[in-house]
Amino acid sequence: MQATRRRDLVRSVESAAERAHALLADGPRERAELTEALGVDTTTWNGVQLLTDLLRVPPSGTWDRRRADRFASAETWLGPSEATEGEGIELLVRRYLAGFGPASRKDIASFTGLSPTVLVSALGRIATRRFRDEAGSELLDVPRAPLPDPDTPAPPRFLGPWEALLLVHARRTHVLPERFRPLVFNTKTPQSVSAFLVDGKVAGTWAFERGDVRVEPFEPLPRAARRRLDHEAERFSGFLG
Repeated sequence: MQATRRRDLVRSVESAAERAHALLADGPRERAELTEALGVDTTTWNGVQLLTDLLRVPPSGTWDRRRADRFASAETWLGPSEATEGEGIELLVRRYLAGFGPASRKDIASFTGLSPTVLVSALGRIATRRFRDEAGSELLDVPRAPLPDPDTPAPPRFLGPWEALLLVHARRTHVLPERFRPLVFNTKTPQSVSAFLVDGKVAGTWAFERGDVRVEPFEPLPRAARRRLDHEAERFSGFLG
């Protein structure tokens, strides 16, 4: 019975996806208009989004209209694409490495959602630079990517919520020490809190109050680090003010 229901749902989603593509051939439409025309519920609509190449287009998803509920067919909005699936996967992997390398294969798979088989095949077609971390594990990067000296000082930096650096490295102690992770991500703040970095690692939270940036370190900081942090907080206060 359950298998039959699953098959029926798949057929329903596939049919709705085909009709959605036809509806968007004449131009963008709002989500409410699409779901009403298709006669589908939220679950089916979520499936349609997986099977149809859609874009959220202006004027929705802007400062004037925050809710991004206006959709267009990617082919209609951007024009037909001649790219193959393999080329798209290679581009995804290269862009990840360019932004976050050196990285392990596990890191790449976690971010991209690619299966080990697909990832190995893609990496076999991409030129990469290879390193070893302290434990001897292989790390990959794009050729000629800048690689700072290990002793290069990392100045204090202030990060806001939804910061991609924290979201991507949520379980990598390189940026977010594991003992601090529950203080940055929890059920009340899945988007993360506003955090600051000391020596390239999360060391506490901050808030802008009454014209000043107030810092709350998770642990006592060395004097020199605290002086640099306070100086950066003063500069940041001037920027926010």
